[in-house]
Amino acid sequence: MSITKPKESEFTVINEMKKTLRFDLPASFVVFLVALPLCLGIALASGAPLISGLIAGIIGGVLVGFLSGSEVSVSGPAAGLAVIVASSIQKLGSFDAFLTALVLAGFFQLLLGKIRAGVIGNYFPTSVIEGMLAAIGIVIVLKQIPHAVGWDNQFEGEMSFISGEENTFSSILIALKFFTPIAFLISLLSLFILIYWEKILSKKFRMLTYLPPSLIVVFLGITINEISKIFFPAFQLSVEKNQLVSIPDLMPIGNVLEKLHFPDFHALFNKETYIISLTIGIVASLESLLSLEAADKLDPYKRISDTNRELRAQGIGNIVSGLLGGLPITAVIVRTSANIYAGAKSRYSSIFHGLLLLISILTIPFVLNKIPLASLAAILIVVGYRLGKVKLFVGMFRAGNSVFIPFIVTVLAVVFTDLLIGIAIGSVVGFFFVIRANHHSSVTMVSQDDYYLIRFNKDMSFVNKAELKECLIQIPDKSLVCIDGTKAIFIDNDIYDVINDFQESAKYKEITIETRNIHSKELPLFNIRNPRISDKNISKQTAENGKL
Repeated sequence: MSITKPKESEFTVINEMKKTLRFDLPASFVVFLVALPLCLGIALASGAPLISGLIAGIIGGVLVGFLSGSEVSVSGPAAGLAVIVASSIQKLGSFDAFLTALVLAGFFQLLLGKIRAGVIGNYFPTSVIEGMLAAIGIVIVLKQIPHAVGWDNQFEGEMSFISGEENTFSSILIALKFFTPIAFLISLLSLFILIYWEKILSKKFRMLTYLPPSLIVVFLGITINEISKIFFPAFQLSVEKNQLVSIPDLMPIGNVLEKLHFPDFHALFNKETYIISLTIGIVASLESLLSLEAADKLDPYKRISDTNRELRAQGIGNIVSGLLGGLPITAVIVRTSANIYAGAKSRYSSIFHGLLLLISILTIPFVLNKIPLASLAAILIVVGYRLGKVKLFVGMFRAGNSVFIPFIVTVLAVVFTDLLIGIAIGSVVGFFFVIRANHHSSVTMVSQDDYYLIRFNKDMSFVNKAELKECLIQIPDKSLVCIDGTKAIFIDNDIYDVINDFQESAKYKEITIETRNIHSKELPLFNIRNPRISDKNISKQTAENGKL
């Protein structure tokens, strides 16, 4: 009888799992608790079957988690796509038709990964990404306050400032009118445990280091509510008041199969299907890339994620989700930040959270439906606080206006609009400061008598046109001008056009021009447009008939 030995690569995987398991398992439980109500809430807001949110959460955790370009990123249904999904279902006429568009969107994302479009995520300024994280932290805290006091009529996972007739602040004021003592007590005790568990309790009692505080918080919430049912029934938390987790009963297994939806491929003959698929593909890809960039910022090991691999993973995830009746999947920052702050070390945390979703909804929905949303609110409030610490704002302020202004604009824009709009506004402001920085440091001009030296201090692009023109317009008639491009490795086509135009006008002003190391520094693609400048020691451009 022969015994097959595991391959060396298998040993490596097993050893890596053993090293990180004690960190990844507790973290996966935290992410599972956070993801569960989010999956259901986003499905509800999307006008889709509740099971579609759970399917997307499972596929995002297990499949995308395995294929992802990041070790700590978590994927699942995204609140930012809820409005797009809801309107798309209406346009196409059914959820099954929408699933066809989702499958196409997945193939589009695969194409983006193939052509290496993941590099787009690297062009968002760091101050904007930091602002996005801080803003999400603030939004998480504000959105969880209603749950913490026992009332909320918005869907779980809503991140937009305005939702229906209410906004973030008005929802808090309304929630305070429906203040529930038991919910507030659970939130208060949960916050105390989450804040002081690692700082004080686990240091005094070594055994407590092996118990995740989030698990204690959940069981504490269940216990307090069950006791209130016996002694204070008037104050107990209930599903009807949207105060507990609410999972549909999927057992026996036949119920699951009956509730699954599959793509209606007749939608391929509808042009709206292709427009919707492109919209979902672009928005989902952008949100995933932004979340991935944020995850790398939060990762304590500062690992650099493969963005193109991430796009391919998201594409495969959305194809499978569409085929099985799930919602669109993206990398999501709320679950990712909860994962990182819970101590996750590798992708196994995301995979385990997906498996926990699958196992729990099939086996113990009656237990999960006893979890107070106030307990989960406390967990998310702590995550939100860590994302938007005061220390971060102070550090950004001290870094100067070019960093702080894009940062604070992004924070305000995300808090008072939504994630994608806020990022767009913050990026525009951030790019303005990038252009401004390049504009003021790219060209130097000095003069002595009638001799002028214009030196390019670095590469010259179209953003430097204005500064170069300002220098050239100051040069008087009958001058000698030297344009030195020694320090520039690249000179944009637009800069050559400015120099060419100046050479033409110099003929009528008796200006003599000398160029140094200017020739052939543009991209070859643009060489066909105009004859380029030849570097000569002295290139005299004087007018035959005097000045114009």
